[in-house]
Amino acid sequence: MYFILVLLLACMSSVSKSYQIDMTNGPILMKLLGFSIPLIFSSTLQLLFNAADVIVVGRFAGENSLAAVGATGALINLMVNLFVGLSVGTTVVTAHFFGAGKGAAVEQSVHTGVLMSLYSGIILTVVGIIGTRFILQFMQVPVEIFGLASLYLKVYFAGITASMVYNFGSALLRAKGDTRRPMYYLLFAGIINVILNLIFVIVFKMDVAGVALATIISQCVSAFLVIRALMKEEGEFHLDLRRLRIEREILIRVIKIGVPAGFQGMVFSLSNIVIQSAINGFGAQVVAGSSAAGNIEGFIYTAMNGFAQGALTFSSQNLGAGCLDRVRRSVVVSELSVLVTGLLLGGSVFLFRNFFLGLYSDNPAVIAAGATRISIICLLYALCGMMETTANMVRGLGHSLLPMVVSIAGVCGMRILWIATIFQVPRFHTFEVLFYSYPVTWTITLLSHAVCLMIIFRKHGVLGQGGISKSL
Repeated sequence: MYFILVLLLACMSSVSKSYQIDMTNGPILMKLLGFSIPLIFSSTLQLLFNAADVIVVGRFAGENSLAAVGATGALINLMVNLFVGLSVGTTVVTAHFFGAGKGAAVEQSVHTGVLMSLYSGIILTVVGIIGTRFILQFMQVPVEIFGLASLYLKVYFAGITASMVYNFGSALLRAKGDTRRPMYYLLFAGIINVILNLIFVIVFKMDVAGVALATIISQCVSAFLVIRALMKEEGEFHLDLRRLRIEREILIRVIKIGVPAGFQGMVFSLSNIVIQSAINGFGAQVVAGSSAAGNIEGFIYTAMNGFAQGALTFSSQNLGAGCLDRVRRSVVVSELSVLVTGLLLGGSVFLFRNFFLGLYSDNPAVIAAGATRISIICLLYALCGMMETTANMVRGLGHSLLPMVVSIAGVCGMRILWIATIFQVPRFHTFEVLFYSYPVTWTITLLSHAVCLMIIFRKHGVLGQGGISKSL
């Protein structure tokens, strides 16, 4: 722990006192850590607060409420991933302009991105509330938790606009290397979330509706803070609400990068819904155990994803600045960082799986189901992180369609095929076999992304000066 704190302080000291990180100069590892560690902390904080939701509802509202909240995760991801993909496109495009020193284009990206977040939230609210019941029926959510799951989703989607504003706002800050302020905002909003969870669920007995309402209020706080930060910015990142408008050229660039990334996320979520539907067939206790395990696994994923997001912004900034050899060298640094993180955290969760699961439920059946899932997933979770990092390097260079196709075929397609074939064999129709599909598809997709990245390198020499830039 002492080593980690020292490393964190060293990384922060290597960054200028401003919130901006110039990734086009200086040691690659220190710049990557300076960007990724606050992002990892932000994601971990968000997961801690989400875990608090699940723990509070599981401990004080019962197993059915725990299962209801857990069963909706894949559906929420399905609905929001397209727009989260657009926020990724916003980061790539804005970082490219920032690295190239095109201040006017950065300014247009900021105002376009914020207005896109508002439109995205409105669309999600309407579609989410109207489509909730139909999709829950498609997922074969057990009857005993159907009503609770439906109520949770309707309240959650009623306030989803705030989440979109925060996602796009923090994406704009990440484009210039600022991951610290989003971390601070999440910390403050998350504390509010935990306090409101305890009040709404324990004191007012609001069950899953209280958890959803607490989430909405905390997201409003984080959205307000990130918009306030942009409004106080000086220079090209300054936000003037009176100048909000969609710039057609910026929108096209964002869509070109973001829609494939978002569509990939949607298809990922669709495959997870298929898997969740299969899990639902094993009963509420297994659903609850799997939900708790998935929540724990999220901490490992977000730690690895911090480096994957760092690779995305790093490659975009350096592409814009023409520092292409730094992109090539950053591949090794990023992949090793993810590998070490995944192995350490995955192994730790595996060793202490029963302890962590016991925080969510004291039911032996729920803990046993969760332990089964963790035993299969966590030891090889580093493969998932390396897969995401390689895909983000390709995406950061302006090739968003290629990683989308590879990921959809390698992860989503093969998982659905696994469920339709192997899982249907009576002797293999088990909870364990269902989750073996994860490490298998991670391995195949990682190798495919690596081949694509090497082809791009070889085609353009040391990434190629002209061709890649034109692709953005």
